[in-house]
Amino acid sequence: MLSLLKVLEDQTEHPRLKRVLGEIHQSIKEGASLHEAFRQHPTVFSPLYCNMLKAGEASGALNDVLDRLTYIIEHEYKVKADIKSAMMYPLIVVCFLFIAFIILLTAVIPRFVTIFKGAGLKLPLPTQICMLMYQGLIHYWYIGLGIFAVVVVALSYYLRTEQGKFVMYTLMMKVPIIGDLFVKSAISRFASIFSILQSSGVDILETMAILTDTIGNAAISRELAGIRDRLAEGHGIAEPLRSAKYFTPMLINMVAIGEESGNLEEMLRDVALHYDTEVEYTMKKLSEAIGPVLTIGLAAVVGFFALAIFLPMWDMTLMAK
Repeated sequence: MLSLLKVLEDQTEHPRLKRVLGEIHQSIKEGASLHEAFRQHPTVFSPLYCNMLKAGEASGALNDVLDRLTYIIEHEYKVKADIKSAMMYPLIVVCFLFIAFIILLTAVIPRFVTIFKGAGLKLPLPTQICMLMYQGLIHYWYIGLGIFAVVVVALSYYLRTEQGKFVMYTLMMKVPIIGDLFVKSAISRFASIFSILQSSGVDILETMAILTDTIGNAAISRELAGIRDRLAEGHGIAEPLRSAKYFTPMLINMVAIGEESGNLEEMLRDVALHYDTEVEYTMKKLSEAIGPVLTIGLAAVVGFFALAIFLPMWDMTLMAK
């Protein structure tokens, strides 16, 4: 193990990881177990990572456990990469739309308004709204910027708290399509990690504790904490899951069948594969829904500015006649 860690340290290019591997190497040299050495670096190695190593050391099947851990890491990286890829296009479009909005509001509309006022026209409502926004942006931008900064800082601090994370995930899971994506991703993660921890010989209460810390969804973590308390009282797994809010009937029924048949690990693996497919399908639905939403938003912005410019021009045409 010491030789292996030395090889990893020598071939690693990332400076921080290289330093961490050196410290792990030294900790093991001084008598620490593998999982204890890794646990000293919680910002690099998650509780799931460390507990999987602990299970592998205890069972003598470290190679198999590391293979399963590799699968989890690769799978979750793929899911996160797919989500980022799906969100990249709408973010770019929204950014360019915002830039276009600012340019039209500050450079185009005021010039037309000068012409309209010179012709003695009464400005229609859309043009008046544009000019109010323009005046506010030019004369009070620092107030708006200050309010925006305060809101962003306050919100970022709040979202770092347990309650803030709970509220954010609870609200996100109520949003159409996006909420389904959050729930299905969490169930897939739950089933996958649960299956692997069970096959690695981790105790059920410890499994629930690990899942609570690693599920990546504060609302579902709170549900899992309640499930763990009921398991400690001697209840089975399926019954506490039924009382939880976000777990689907399919997951609960498969867990119940797995408990009765003694085949829980395989059932959970099937659930994880099913919800992986569901996540991909939901991602496709989200990508398909983004296009029409962006088109409607773009049409609304363009239509508003078109009214602000062309309504007075129409009045000018009527005056010329």
